[in-house]
Amino acid sequence: MHDPSTRQSEAFAAESNLIDFDSYRATVSEAVVALDVHTEHPEEFQGRLDAGTAGDIHVFDIWADEHAVHRTPALVARAPQHFFKFTLVEHGGGMIVQEGRETALQSGDMTIYDTDKPYSLLFDDAVRMSIVMFPKELLDIPAETLGRLTAIRLDGSSGVGAMIRPFVSSLARQVTEVDGHVARRLFRTAIDMVGTLLEANLASALSTGTHDVLVRRILDYIDEHLSVPQLSPAQIAAAHFISVRHLHALFSDQGTTVSTVIRTRRLERCYDELVNPLCAARSVTAIGLENGFVDPAHFSRTFRAHFGVSPSSVRPARA
Repeated sequence: MHDPSTRQSEAFAAESNLIDFDSYRATVSEAVVALDVHTEHPEEFQGRLDAGTAGDIHVFDIWADEHAVHRTPALVARAPQHFFKFTLVEHGGGMIVQEGRETALQSGDMTIYDTDKPYSLLFDDAVRMSIVMFPKELLDIPAETLGRLTAIRLDGSSGVGAMIRPFVSSLARQVTEVDGHVARRLFRTAIDMVGTLLEANLASALSTGTHDVLVRRILDYIDEHLSVPQLSPAQIAAAHFISVRHLHALFSDQGTTVSTVIRTRRLERCYDELVNPLCAARSVTAIGLENGFVDPAHFSRTFRAHFGVSPSSVRPARA
């Protein structure tokens, strides 16, 4: 551990709006998922969190002195959150711990972890992180397969990682400067890029695993037929020459259900269109109906339950 008097990085010294430990701990737990945050030097701690949200996608730019973050089994049980968190270490270093993996991370490294499972992040010195947090359903990679990549080091210095790293970094640094449709598009782009990085790291597994290939084909089929109100497990199973029971088992292995995936992807598409100024001439009801919802009232209730706001409230204000 570094001497407390020299823990603060040079980059920190130029930062403004830094907050003390109690404020930081409260801000982190409110802005992300429920967490226990600790530091050995609370009286000297300084940190900052800038956040942006577009629907159920969140981007964070975090500065903080030495500290540890724990998502304990009790917190997972009390407040389950079906998200993945993709983290890029900008400055400093630390360790990610999840499912028996303990992985050291240095500046430029990236990692992904599951908020439905306990994890810890440990930082022995000042650190800056860029984080993208998003619903699991937004990745087309089966959860069982992705589990091979959680809490491991993803290289940000070469290959696909070197292309993705500057985008995620720039997005987090400017997260408070974008909103509405622009923020939504940029955040969705970040998730697509994260998915590409993960696929690159899973290339051999995805090319040889028939189970994974089948799940990905089913997800593609669902996306292509979201506008069909009658889209059902029976239709999806028949299109892929499997039984409905087998279909349900595939999604049970991912920790979800067919109906949940269909509903979530319909809602995500509706949100994208509602915040898009080019869709301003279309009514909320029309957008819901065109994406597979047959009852406007049910669409409104389902949207509010998922995003915490009404469909009309996310529409851009008219000039």
